[in-house]
Amino acid sequence: MGFWDDKRVMVTGGRGFLGSFIVEKLAARGAAEIFVPEIERYDLVRMDAVRQAYADGRPDIVIHLAAKVGGIGANRENPGSFFYDNLMMGAQLMEAGRLCGVSKFVALGTICCYPKFAPVPFREQDLWDGYPEETNAPYGLAKKMLLVQSQAYRQQYGFNAIFLMPVNLYGPRDNFDPGSSHVIPALIKKHLDAIAAGSGEVVVWGSGNATREFLYVEDAAEGILLAAERYDQPEPVNIGAGFEISIRDLAELISRITGFPGRITWDGSKPDGQPRRMLDTSRAEREFGFRASTGFEQGLRRTVEWYRRRESGGS
Repeated sequence: MGFWDDKRVMVTGGRGFLGSFIVEKLAARGAAEIFVPEIERYDLVRMDAVRQAYADGRPDIVIHLAAKVGGIGANRENPGSFFYDNLMMGAQLMEAGRLCGVSKFVALGTICCYPKFAPVPFREQDLWDGYPEETNAPYGLAKKMLLVQSQAYRQQYGFNAIFLMPVNLYGPRDNFDPGSSHVIPALIKKHLDAIAAGSGEVVVWGSGNATREFLYVEDAAEGILLAAERYDQPEPVNIGAGFEISIRDLAELISRITGFPGRITWDGSKPDGQPRRMLDTSRAEREFGFRASTGFEQGLRRTVEWYRRRESGGS
């Protein structure tokens, strides 16, 4: 636990979904100072704002979580900005960090970095064996450049940057905006809205046959901090729970948890996205002792309960 005692840490995206849990866990671990460059003051797509963030935060360690993200629909509508904003944030933050002499840079990639037809479970060594799934390729490739940059900077400058690839996250404080949310919050909102409206139907995109892996947000935060504390190698590392579930089974599970009595209708005119997603998580367990601890149904119930409290005016 003493690792953080004398460290100043900059957490980009620290007011966001994952970042809020990272900041809480850093404080519990005794970080000397935690600096969060809020988007209202620091537009990290611009290099002058990046330099100002480093000048104000004076970090020893950077955990770069900030990203422009969304589900399939948001990726299809914004491929250019998803590519540019994520690429520029990452590249400039790492370059400025190198110039400022930070001791470690923790870069967050994404499962979207993987090829569309990567063998399941996805292993880190298969990362370059094909092109990502088309609907989120601009986002995935922009994040993947952080891996290239981290390895190049380690080779040329001896810069200690690591690259982590989490699966889809879920949990309390997630984004439930239907225009940009990922599948779990989108499904939870659809079901609870249908219950409130007395509707007997929930319409879900795709065929339901695609599979996904999901990681509870507090588990993800723990994995990232363990990597920050214990991992100093150039190879990328998957951060996941090591299971997959079909979107059809996921929707049925959320129906049961929310108590929705109606039917689910599948809109086959909408895309499924990548056919299957599941990570090989053995490297994370081997290298820095991370293993997900929250059961999936348990995590879903916590998420549904949190959203219900929020919608009813609770905290």
